[in-house]
Amino acid sequence: MTAATQRASASTTAARATLREWLGLATLALPTFLVAIDMTVLHLAVPHLTAALRPSSAQLLWIIDIYGFMIAGCLVVMGTLGDRIGRRRLLLAGAVFFGAASAFAAFANSAALLIAARAFLGISAAALMPSTLALLTDMFRDNRQRGIAIAVWSCMFMAGTTIGPIIGGALLEYFWWGSVFLLNVPLMLVLLAVGPLVLPESARTGGGRLDLASAALFLSAVLTAVYGIKHIASETLDLKALLALSAGFGFGIVFLRRQTRLADPMLDLSLFRNTRFTAGLATQFLTIFAVATPYFLSTQYLQLVAGLSPLEAGLAMLPPMLAGIAGALLAPVATRILHPGSVTGLLMLVAAAGFALLTLAPAEGTLRAVLGGLALITIGSSATMALIVNIIVSAAPEERAGEASGLSEMSGEFGMALGLAVIGSLASATYRNSVAAALPGTNDLDPATGAMESLGNAVTAAEQLDATAANALITASREAFVTSLSLSAIVGLALVLGLAVLAFRVLRRVPQQDDG
Repeated sequence: MTAATQRASASTTAARATLREWLGLATLALPTFLVAIDMTVLHLAVPHLTAALRPSSAQLLWIIDIYGFMIAGCLVVMGTLGDRIGRRRLLLAGAVFFGAASAFAAFANSAALLIAARAFLGISAAALMPSTLALLTDMFRDNRQRGIAIAVWSCMFMAGTTIGPIIGGALLEYFWWGSVFLLNVPLMLVLLAVGPLVLPESARTGGGRLDLASAALFLSAVLTAVYGIKHIASETLDLKALLALSAGFGFGIVFLRRQTRLADPMLDLSLFRNTRFTAGLATQFLTIFAVATPYFLSTQYLQLVAGLSPLEAGLAMLPPMLAGIAGALLAPVATRILHPGSVTGLLMLVAAAGFALLTLAPAEGTLRAVLGGLALITIGSSATMALIVNIIVSAAPEERAGEASGLSEMSGEFGMALGLAVIGSLASATYRNSVAAALPGTNDLDPATGAMESLGNAVTAAEQLDATAANALITASREAFVTSLSLSAIVGLALVLGLAVLAFRVLRRVPQQDDG
């Protein structure tokens, strides 16, 4: 009998969580919320820090992207490290460095220093995230309670990502751009003060030291692959992207071969023989892959088509976010009636309805179809994530909880990056072709040429034209943007319908854990 099966059969006698565990959940919500905030809080601050630090275009991209790069590259390494040295110990160490990096970023006086601070923040965040999820699985042994705890954890991550721009906009009304980082410092101090009192220590028994060569190979594989994927999404599929992807593939092959030769590997490949684990990872990856581009384009629609300010757009996103949180919290309750695979399939159908609604978004900028579609997509995807994360971490042996948590979160990072690269590139090509067809007389000296790259460029280009030409350009660009949004929604619709079939026909047959 495997360790995962033993844990499943033992769940009927598992001790139920006490007040200390629920207080521990509230404590773990802090770093989860802050790590998510830092993924989006900088978006509104870009004009302010650009004026203050004068970064080059390449430096500005690194300021924005390096945080996610380092998180993606370090998640599994940090999860494995936490399994060996103790998850609470790694969490508290990550909190110290996260707070210090936040203060460093807030007062950085050059673009190079801000890039370094953001990289340090990403490494620290990677230490926090697998530790929070691994500690939850250790604290909540009862399957039903663990499902609720992970749903809350997922909601905090989603809330932080959505609220980040709102918090950033509010702070920038009164303070300088660095203030968006200082919120982290007092909350990390709260975590350091309360964490030792309510969080248990947990680690592998008899685990060896972390293999540094494996860690270096894994980090190299992920960073180069993510760089290549993001380069395709933001630029094009060129030699630089192909070299990065090839290097990532090569590092990954060497890493996997090394794991098969180690007595105590950094990544236990036997995890992937577990159907629950692999099906969960695949579902998580494909769901985020499907959602990433339509969600991103919808938020742009609110500003560039509907004409909302960044703060107004952030506030408009609150109802879909609250709907998603409600869905995530109710999903574990639904599994008491239906098999998790069946619930996942139904949630994918809810998301499919949202994608279908997005295809109806008008170029006139009315919000009903977009916000309604986003609400349904968020309900379906966020509730699915709450269920799938529980499936992934509960399928792994307890001594590999940090490793499984890191893999779960990394699959989400890769799903986001690859979704934006693949579906985003398709949407961009559709936009360019539609604008070119609508403006056949455009030449290289025409200000409207820049409109073919993005709707944001079209708005800027229109300011250089007379009223009649500007109106024609904006109309054509908005119609092209809506066409690209509809196409990304159609692709997302096809993917989630496929996932619904997968859930009903495959996940439904996967044995579930007994409820406690």
